[in-house]
Amino acid sequence: MIARIWSGQSALYLLLLPLSWLYGLITLVLRFSYKKGWKKSWRAPVPVVIVGNLTAGGNGKTPVVIWLVEQLQQRGLRVGVVSRGYGGKAESYPLILDEGTSTAQAGDEPVLIFQRTGAPVAVSPVRSDAVKALLKASSVDIIVTDDGLQHYALQRDFEIVVVDGVRRFGNGHWLPAGPMRERASRLKSVDAIIVNGDGQGQGDEIGMRLQAGNVVNVLTGEKRQAQTLSDVVAMAGIGHPPRFFATLNQLGVHTQREVSFADHQAYQSAQLAALAADNQTLLMTEKDAVKCRSFAQANWWYLPVDAYLSEPGAASLLEGISSLVTKS
Repeated sequence: MIARIWSGQSALYLLLLPLSWLYGLITLVLRFSYKKGWKKSWRAPVPVVIVGNLTAGGNGKTPVVIWLVEQLQQRGLRVGVVSRGYGGKAESYPLILDEGTSTAQAGDEPVLIFQRTGAPVAVSPVRSDAVKALLKASSVDIIVTDDGLQHYALQRDFEIVVVDGVRRFGNGHWLPAGPMRERASRLKSVDAIIVNGDGQGQGDEIGMRLQAGNVVNVLTGEKRQAQTLSDVVAMAGIGHPPRFFATLNQLGVHTQREVSFADHQAYQSAQLAALAADNQTLLMTEKDAVKCRSFAQANWWYLPVDAYLSEPGAASLLEGISSLVTKS
């Protein structure tokens, strides 16, 4: 229902417009307060790059963060990552991740980024606290923030917005009548716009596509081609599950059933075991897999995806971000 409302296919958004206007007013006042210096923001001693979005829901932001961290690492830069840690609840904040940190503590996306990149990662509801903890614990040249475009208490040197190339901005209204956290006009003030779609952007936008690799067994780490799996039950607890199911279809995976969960869903062993009863194969996203490794079964697999950005936009983006370290 919410997808129909936000896409403009349902007139029910009209009932939510008063709340939407209130949300927009609060957002505008908050940003204006930081801009005028009425509310204090903190500047880190190293460059800070924000990877965020204007809309609620999954836009492919985490693959962009992983791509950016890996690309900067290949240039010899020491990269740190900070995140809000949605879906996790630590005993205290800030929390610096290590090999034993669970998704229940840090959230799924920070754990995924840590495992994929090996970069130091810290989480905290107050992102400046996460940055300070990271700088104290590690020598880093640059900080990449997973989300936080609207977290103006942390000053930033470079802003990247990731846009869903199919859904774009829906009906264009603020939450909850529409998907917008900020108006689309905010794009005029950011440094780069990445569009997650078919790899082609419009105008100055940088096109991006997500490329799937081989499926990986959650329990053993075995890899194989996705289309070799049979009797598949697909599940996804991400911002936009249909994208994952569409990817499986493109790979030639014939699913018996597709099950959607809420983003950042916490899972129980029995809950997922019931989905793949009778020796069916359970196939999930990598973001889901990081929450299931401690109780994974032999017939559970995940599909990793990597972001690929179009040229020359990708090279220009990396040059612009790398130059921040030189200037600092």
